[in-house]
Amino acid sequence: MQKQKHVSQRASQREGAGSTAIPDKLYFRIGEVARLCKVQAYVLRFWESEFPQLKPNKSGTGQRLYRKCDVEMALNVKRLLHEQGYTIAGARQLLQSEGREARKRNTAQPELPLKRQSTGSHADKNELRLQRLRMELKEILGMLSASPAPASRERKGKKAPLERPNLFSE
Repeated sequence: MQKQKHVSQRASQREGAGSTAIPDKLYFRIGEVARLCKVQAYVLRFWESEFPQLKPNKSGTGQRLYRKCDVEMALNVKRLLHEQGYTIAGARQLLQSEGREARKRNTAQPELPLKRQSTGSHADKNELRLQRLRMELKEILGMLSASPAPASRERKGKKAPLERPNLFSE
């Protein structure tokens, strides 16, 4: 009789775990998260030490403040451990591999349209501007890397300033 009651409680917990509605709040305290996950607060604190993905912020008073993504992670950890039967090490490894795959998908950059082969005058005009800009930048680099003349000679002679090319002319 006792065993049947325990089995029926487990079944109802499984049904409730997948349909847990997370309130639309910015932060949750550990007691609220414990109620949502249907575990004790010490279990959440233990999971924090075992799963690096579960890292709530802490307030100035040291109170744990879980964000919605932290609550979802705690529910995911509970599902893996309690429902799917993973060990802590196995669940940790699974979550880490899922995290790596998600980062790879997010960091995959679309191809950049580098040099298009177009014969339009607009592309040719831009190419000429770029070539001229490169040439001017090389000239500036040459001016900056050349050793400056002694400052005392320039002051005595007071030569007229050199005429410099307009860098931004079209």
